[in-house]
Amino acid sequence: MLRPLMIALLLASGPAFAQSVAFGGMQADSSAPVEVAADRLEVDQADGNAVFTGNVVIGQGEMRLSADRVTVEYANEEQSRIRSMHAVGNVVLVSGGDAAEAREAVYQVETGGVTLTGDVVLAQGESVLTGDKMIVDLVNGTARVDGRVRSILQQGGN
Repeated sequence: MLRPLMIALLLASGPAFAQSVAFGGMQADSSAPVEVAADRLEVDQADGNAVFTGNVVIGQGEMRLSADRVTVEYANEEQSRIRSMHAVGNVVLVSGGDAAEAREAVYQVETGGVTLTGDVVLAQGESVLTGDKMIVDLVNGTARVDGRVRSILQQGGN
């Protein structure tokens, strides 16, 4: 009897609500090589950043990130270490059996942190969670959703 009341309170919660969730089913290795595929690559010689556009797919270990456009910021002048990636447009992050969608994402490669913003939708099996912002820690396999959080929680059947 208490469970339906708790779910109703969760769905009616205000904008300041945040929810922590597990993400990815496994821990990701932020030191693993990063593979990028795209329709086009432009490199800015002035700042050394690389911009990938068109069907961008980034893979690192079990994690996949796709978007319309991704700007890669390097941590050093030799461009041998990636500091961060800023993905824009139709962003999808998949890790293990979990998938998240958003308008934008910033992936801090060195720390394994991903921040998704703009109409975030997280699908974990049949359960769905939405919010304004999601912060994912790929190293620990955790995530936190902030903003107007709404959730559909599926109960296990007998």
